[in-house]
Amino acid sequence: MRNLVFAIAIAAVAASAGGALAQSYPSRPITVIVPFAAGGATDVTARIVGEHMSRTLGQRIIVENIVGAGGTVGSTRAMRANPDGYTLEMGQLGTHATAVALYPNLAYKPEADFEPIGMARADPMLIVARRDFPPTDLKAFVAFVKANSSKLNVGHAGVGSIFFATCLLLNSILDVNPTLVPFNGGAPAMNALVGGQVDYMCADPITSIPQLQAGTIKAYAIGANDRNPALPDTPTAREAGLAEFEVQSWHALFAPKGTPRPILDKLTAALDMALDDENTRKHLLDTGSDIPDKARRGREALAALVKSEIARWTPIIKAANVKAE
Repeated sequence: MRNLVFAIAIAAVAASAGGALAQSYPSRPITVIVPFAAGGATDVTARIVGEHMSRTLGQRIIVENIVGAGGTVGSTRAMRANPDGYTLEMGQLGTHATAVALYPNLAYKPEADFEPIGMARADPMLIVARRDFPPTDLKAFVAFVKANSSKLNVGHAGVGSIFFATCLLLNSILDVNPTLVPFNGGAPAMNALVGGQVDYMCADPITSIPQLQAGTIKAYAIGANDRNPALPDTPTAREAGLAEFEVQSWHALFAPKGTPRPILDKLTAALDMALDDENTRKHLLDTGSDIPDKARRGREALAALVKSEIARWTPIIKAANVKAE
């Protein structure tokens, strides 16, 4: 009986402390680690939603770019941060799913070492190429790549990144083995494509749209069920004859494991308010984003997504026999 009373007392104290913690949080600026270079989708997403969340929470949100090893350097830093709600991460498909199979010595377990906060955006991936790449449409692109793959260079944002994983998928569909050229993020990879240093790549809309609008690159298809409103002239891969290339990246907020639930509740609510805000939605939609609906935003949905994406991508990466040390 004495043990039961003691346990109840401890639970009551913990609940009281958690409530007090939530009321005082945040009392200083919050850092969001972006594990890729500035200018890419992960970075831009963190800044767009962070701007609105900072107003809701009453504290500045500071974006810190920590690049390296396909986003795993920054993710490891976030995992090891104090679980007090003042260090978060804008993670994504690469850092929290494909990295599991790519990095045998990965320092963290995405499904176990982080607390999910919520999904911020999703992006159907594009097949894009340098402006003077010879093929004129996706059918011609497929034939050209199959005939010349040993001579072609494919840019990506680092082993483990979304760009890397989705081009692995594309290359496996086409059964080709071009040279893969890594960069420290989507923006540097896109700059290389614009400069003609690489031939083609798989990229997200946020990185591709400005260059497509400027005519400095070309797009062959988008891996979605429907055409993207921001890219109405780009056919879906299914329309263009490559139905197997249906792939979507995603970006989401995470906190270190052990972050108190009352703090997570505040952060999830602030993210939800940002995604419901008209101006924030417009900024995201203008960059080609698919804003997740309510059912896909919350912590439980994000936790399930991480597990399902690890299960989906692990066999694809193992079949490609790719490892990153």
